[in-house]
Amino acid sequence: MPLALLAYAAWTARWVRPGGDDWCFLPVVRDGGLSAMVDKFYFRDNGRVINAVLVWTYARFGVAGQQWFAPASGVLILLLLWAFCAAALPATKRRLPRGTALFVAATVTAVFLFGSLNTYKTFYWPAASVSHTLPPVFACAAIVPVMRAASLRGRAFALCTAGTTGAALGMLSEETTVVALAALGCTVVISGRAIPAARRCFVRLWCAVAIAGLVIGTLILYTSPGALHRRQTKNASTMLDPTSLWESGYAFAYIALRCLTAWPYLAAFAGGLILGCLLVRVSPERVTRANHEALLIRSCIVVLLVAGYACTVIAYPAFRTGVMTSTRLWNDYLLLYVLFLVYAGALTARAWHRRGRHVATALAAGTAVYYVVCLGLAASLAVLDSDMAARARAWDQQDARMRSQAAAGARVLPYRPLPIRKMTEPFGQDGRKTWPALCIARYYRVQDITSATGKL
Repeated sequence: MPLALLAYAAWTARWVRPGGDDWCFLPVVRDGGLSAMVDKFYFRDNGRVINAVLVWTYARFGVAGQQWFAPASGVLILLLLWAFCAAALPATKRRLPRGTALFVAATVTAVFLFGSLNTYKTFYWPAASVSHTLPPVFACAAIVPVMRAASLRGRAFALCTAGTTGAALGMLSEETTVVALAALGCTVVISGRAIPAARRCFVRLWCAVAIAGLVIGTLILYTSPGALHRRQTKNASTMLDPTSLWESGYAFAYIALRCLTAWPYLAAFAGGLILGCLLVRVSPERVTRANHEALLIRSCIVVLLVAGYACTVIAYPAFRTGVMTSTRLWNDYLLLYVLFLVYAGALTARAWHRRGRHVATALAAGTAVYYVVCLGLAASLAVLDSDMAARARAWDQQDARMRSQAAAGARVLPYRPLPIRKMTEPFGQDGRKTWPALCIARYYRVQDITSATGKL
């Protein structure tokens, strides 16, 4: 079912049309290419050089690039998480049924992308996906080489991957960088008890190289003219003020409550429950409490809390109370939350078996919940598909009209906002939000646009 959800969502992406920041990116890439995009990000916007490169990869194809981004990124996320799960599951030291890694990866992918409180911005909107959806997946993928390393060459490759990926993430997403630093720091702290002695030194070295890469990338971003400009305009100097820290804590508590009570995440727990039942069935006689299991659970919770709060602190000066509604900002640590829920589900199945109960009951319950949630996600996608189709048809009509008027020599064009799922449109906030209008005017090569009223 998760693969069917991904296929349906990919087909729905044909209705994606530009909105929000896309209006600004498309004309820059069209008129200046990669160099103009890098210049915009590094010198003026935020310093995220890798972000600029990724935006260029799809924006260079115009509207078609917007439409193909979601299917391409969805497949990429699935493949990377599949590789991650295939490398992590052998740690259970059990011969699992074929397809188990794909099942877990598909579950995590579907819940992460479609269980979001705003799937449009998480999956369909390229600008948000590049900044907050893909980075945590890249961070997970960077772990695969260290789990697979069994030779000197493999270890060298793992170290190289850690350094380069860390530097790239540092220049791509401040929030994912914080999450990665928290996870790596926690790994180093618990490595003396949780990692076998034979691999302990290498894992610590790998963590040190990854941290160094993240720090280098972050320094490149932080010292950029664009980052300096963003800090000045967004009043980032207030980030560590007691008031800001307190309000960030309140905002994160609200976010945590929303995530803990969101029904789509039940699929992750149910998927983990199914996985745990499979592990028990493969070798029921070996189901004992894993070494340092409690330590790992506590460490995951601490990393989630520390990273989530730190991400909220970073975003609060720019978004203020908007961090509680800008769900795309949560994705940098929500992937870790989804993975933890799968882990918790697997541990629950093992605990159920250790109490002498039949796993068939747990398996049936997990499967039922899993399918019900997947059906709910399918229904949500169907509603979103309808809304996207309506907007796409209206967008295409307006686009054709504006292009014909611009070709006829018009210098000022009327534009009717076409919002969807809280996407930014011009003339918002009672006309105070003007930057989208400037970008739309550049997109159509006219002097200005005005707010259209009535039937056009």
